[in-house]
Amino acid sequence: MSRSRPLAAVAIAAAVIGLANLAPLAPGAAQAQSPARAYRVEGDCGGRPATMVRMAPGYCLGRVWQGNASQGPRMPRALLELAGGDWLVSDLGSWDPGRGALWRLHLQGDGSVVWTRLMSGLSMPHTLAKGPDGRVYLAEMSRIIAFDPARPEAAIAVIDNLPDNRLHENRHPLSAFVFDADGALLVNVGAPSDRCLNAAGRQVTDARGLCAEDDDQAMVRRYAAVTGPGPKRWSPDWTPYATGLRNSVAMVRHASGAVYQGENSIDLSTPDRPFDEINRLRPGADYGWPYCTDMATAQPGWTTAQGRCGEKTSPVSLLPPHAAPLSMLYYSGPMFPQLEGRMLMSWHGYRQAGGRVVAIETNAEGAPLTDRRASYAVYPRGARPYPPTAPAPRARVLTPGWNAIPGQHPMGAPVGLAVARDGSIWIADDRNAAILRIARP
Repeated sequence: MSRSRPLAAVAIAAAVIGLANLAPLAPGAAQAQSPARAYRVEGDCGGRPATMVRMAPGYCLGRVWQGNASQGPRMPRALLELAGGDWLVSDLGSWDPGRGALWRLHLQGDGSVVWTRLMSGLSMPHTLAKGPDGRVYLAEMSRIIAFDPARPEAAIAVIDNLPDNRLHENRHPLSAFVFDADGALLVNVGAPSDRCLNAAGRQVTDARGLCAEDDDQAMVRRYAAVTGPGPKRWSPDWTPYATGLRNSVAMVRHASGAVYQGENSIDLSTPDRPFDEINRLRPGADYGWPYCTDMATAQPGWTTAQGRCGEKTSPVSLLPPHAAPLSMLYYSGPMFPQLEGRMLMSWHGYRQAGGRVVAIETNAEGAPLTDRRASYAVYPRGARPYPPTAPAPRARVLTPGWNAIPGQHPMGAPVGLAVARDGSIWIADDRNAAILRIARP
């Protein structure tokens, strides 16, 4: 099956991007933040002021920057280190179109931060990645653009006309992507609702009794690379790569070629159900949304007969309920040899299991190693069990004390993760407008 949407002069026309404040913002201003969201610092964490977040032994969490919208990003989401040591930071801005931005972060010799706004007027920018051609790629709500950081004004759209999933109209507005081994772009298109029920909780069905919402969403699309001279291009035609996925904001490709996804499951009010997931994405596989959750359980609102959950592709591992995985990468760096090859994940969720960065043991294909009869930690203390027969990740929580402690620090809201050249792990915390760094004490 192939779908086509026209691209607007993708390879030759510059994308219409607002550019503002190409001069640096003043570094010396006080970094105002509400007391409840401020990270108090005390001592040193590998060259940065150490926060008071309790960490796993051998790790500390330093504050690179915390401020407000007048001093840098309002909602930092993703990070990308540049060759000279500066960083690009995508700024969601708000959950409304046209409020986002792209920033360049420069650390001065005295440790102060200089912000330069490279782009403004963006619509919910999220994923940042360096492409196989050396350009930087940035995903907005409805498109993916490519640019040279030295010439952001010359950015062009390489994928266009993605669904306009505005929050509160459609539920999952963020695009995300990875480059496949053959050069194709695998692009997240989130589900248009939580679980295909209307406001009264009734099924939105077609004549077959199945979900009647748009069949070009709740999936990862594949855009094939186009060979030929000139800048790298992708076909405007796309095919479904993997379906039945509510929201694939967290994706990663392992060196073996395997692609993994962190699934944000449905939003039930119960704190212990349903579980989020790690899926290995395979072409043509259906992972069950909106009918199935956990390993093979019919979702509330849908019957076992409708879901046929036993025929869907099961997760390779469950994750804690409402963990909300938003970033995945494989660690490689000199600072933490004990983490080499592990899958790092940010759990952004605001409930008991969220607010964590974890390191998961993996096999040769990058798949998480799992255990049965396992449990997961919850705040403020204690643990809850996974289903006894279900696979649970063999994970180490690097940030075991990131719950809110008045006067010391807020609950963490980690989104983007990145490994710096020195091996430290950088984190974008969007709810608390902070850039943080895991290093050695």
